[in-house]
Amino acid sequence: MTTSPNAPVVFTRDQLDWLPWVEPVAEEALTPRQVEALVDAARAKSPYFRLLARDPDALEHRTRTDKDIFYNTDAGAPRADRELAAAAVSRFNGCIYCASVHARFAATYAKREADVDRLLVEGVGADLGEHWNAVVAAAVALTSIPMTFGPEHVARLRAVGMDDLAIADVIQSAAFFNWANRLMLSLGEPAAKG
Repeated sequence: MTTSPNAPVVFTRDQLDWLPWVEPVAEEALTPRQVEALVDAARAKSPYFRLLARDPDALEHRTRTDKDIFYNTDAGAPRADRELAAAAVSRFNGCIYCASVHARFAATYAKREADVDRLLVEGVGADLGEHWNAVVAAAVALTSIPMTFGPEHVARLRAVGMDDLAIADVIQSAAFFNWANRLMLSLGEPAAKG
């Protein structure tokens, strides 16, 4: 494993590239089943998704889970809170690439660029206001040692106005990205957009 000389070393909302350490399937070599597993054909441009396409069944389940957690916004937490949970988990886990993606989305959906940047610079202890502090605290508790997440986190989320569906969305966003960060961190590294 080598580290790219242009690998970012600070958290950012900038768009980044991702460099795999294992050769992904070449775009032109994707089988029909692998293309189907991408769910979104545009993902064939991504080396990360082409690498995961080596196991199309797992990729399809992973992608459908991701899409349901973040794009199914009929009820529950607003998209900004879901993205904040993913950004906080990624910041805590040290996944610069995922933090950049979800910080951009959190900033876009919440229109709170300064607060998102504070999370990236100061870390998960940054004061983002009670609502977002409750989301970050719950996400980090689930990430650090899941058993540390407990009734006090649920009570704090309820105190800022979240119902059961919103709380479930925060939990699912955090849990999914706790897993996704570890997968991405073990398969490659971020790089400055080139």
